[in-house]
Amino acid sequence: MSIAERKDSHLALCLSEEVELPGGDATGFAALRFDHDALPEVDLAAVRTDVELLGKKLAAPIVVGAMTGGTPRAGEVNRRLARAAERCGVAFALGSQRRMLQDPASRDSYAVREAAPDLRLLFGNLGAVQLNLGVGVPEVRRLVSEVGCDAFNFHLNPLQEAIQPEGDTRFAALAPRLAAVIPELSVPVLLKEVGAGISRTTARKIAALPVAGVETGGLGGTSWARVESLRAGDPARKSLGETFARWGVPTVESIAACRAALPDRVVIASGGIRNGIEIAKALALGADAVALALPLLRAAERSSEAAAEELERLVQELRLAMFLTGCTRVAELRDRPLSRARDLTAFP
Repeated sequence: MSIAERKDSHLALCLSEEVELPGGDATGFAALRFDHDALPEVDLAAVRTDVELLGKKLAAPIVVGAMTGGTPRAGEVNRRLARAAERCGVAFALGSQRRMLQDPASRDSYAVREAAPDLRLLFGNLGAVQLNLGVGVPEVRRLVSEVGCDAFNFHLNPLQEAIQPEGDTRFAALAPRLAAVIPELSVPVLLKEVGAGISRTTARKIAALPVAGVETGGLGGTSWARVESLRAGDPARKSLGETFARWGVPTVESIAACRAALPDRVVIASGGIRNGIEIAKALALGADAVALALPLLRAAERSSEAAAEELERLVQELRLAMFLTGCTRVAELRDRPLSRARDLTAFP
């Protein structure tokens, strides 16, 4: 299957199949509860969600997470999501730009600034493993310049690549390659997982690299092992994907591990975050911002307006969580305690 066909297959599966982990709370958020402050001593009207991330001002600490690109269908999804991000003043991350390296004509599906010229913060994206497969500084610089991104994600996805029939699994000596390439780029670089989380072990390795930060991509959201198992025609590979669908580090644990290992660098929390209360919890645990993908993808399938409405819902929920914990600024959430206690808002 070609990369273009694979990308459209991924889109179709994420839109139509159960690709998240069913039941329970794999992310870890439901086991944490804020202290409700019935005397918050602040006005709701005074609560502000604006932040600065990587030198860019955002209306809320939210990134429309990396999803897709490389095909006409993916391009329409990206444009809808980018318009929603622009309207709401939040950041936007492109899906893997590998397709651009193979087919320059696919650039249009990633050129979201043409649809959303006032997008405040745009992340480019490429699988880190591609640095072991012939991609170097000139190619990555081209990906940065051709879409006009402000920052760049190298994604780490060894589990997905191992399950994927066409996967690239040459991860040996990748850290030195990253160490050599990152300083040669003109924008801040982050490393991100895609659903199995960044562990303490990995975070300590990343701390030695010249990165601006990380995105956790923790266990509990979209399982790419499950997505690849749904694509697999081979029963053995399908079984492998299902067995490893729950492999990884829950998002809550990954946030804590990354903040401890990278105290002065950006930590973007992602992996199954689905509402403003979970956004507030991620920020209280030490994240600088959060990224969400699947719920926004499903909204964008309807329209850009639906995606913007989903973002606006998240911001309003975050504001209310801040109000009910006595916060007027996002940074104050780090001073609000989270108890190890069952949070009834996390259950239907």
